[in-house]
Amino acid sequence: MTHTLDRAGTALVLVDLMERIVALPLEPRPGAEVLATAEGLAESFRSADALVVLIRVERPKIAVQPPGSGLVPELLRDGDVEIVKGTIGGFQGTGLDEELRSRGIDTLVFGGIATNLGVESTARAAGDLGYELIFVEDAMTALTGAEHEAAIGLDFPRLGTVVRAADVKLSQI
Repeated sequence: MTHTLDRAGTALVLVDLMERIVALPLEPRPGAEVLATAEGLAESFRSADALVVLIRVERPKIAVQPPGSGLVPELLRDGDVEIVKGTIGGFQGTGLDEELRSRGIDTLVFGGIATNLGVESTARAAGDLGYELIFVEDAMTALTGAEHEAAIGLDFPRLGTVVRAADVKLSQI
């Protein structure tokens, strides 16, 4: 089922698409597959002049981050918003809510790694803040298939709508 979303009020939120995380052994799909799907979504959002938010983590209280802690090269583009978090979720202490509200965003479309960690933690906070939530199942993966399936099958349907990337369309108005 196609979900047509208001481009002005919708943001794509991609969580932890960092080199070292994308390279992990992941299930039910490899990080490279998730990255390709996420890049396609990001391009469609940019083409519709809709906001793309890229969240990455930095470990707190260490001087140098591990190798591969930046976003995958070429993922961040002009006009995108990069958020650096120090916790599992992307809202705590980052200014993300203020950034979204200042742009009139009320709907968030999620993808990233790991489904049940960074994505779910960020989405739960977003739900608490009143955002409408859309979860793109094929733009996510986890450390195990069971963790991914639990989030997709049990948790996310209670928080929002689960879709496939091909079902996400943005209004051109």
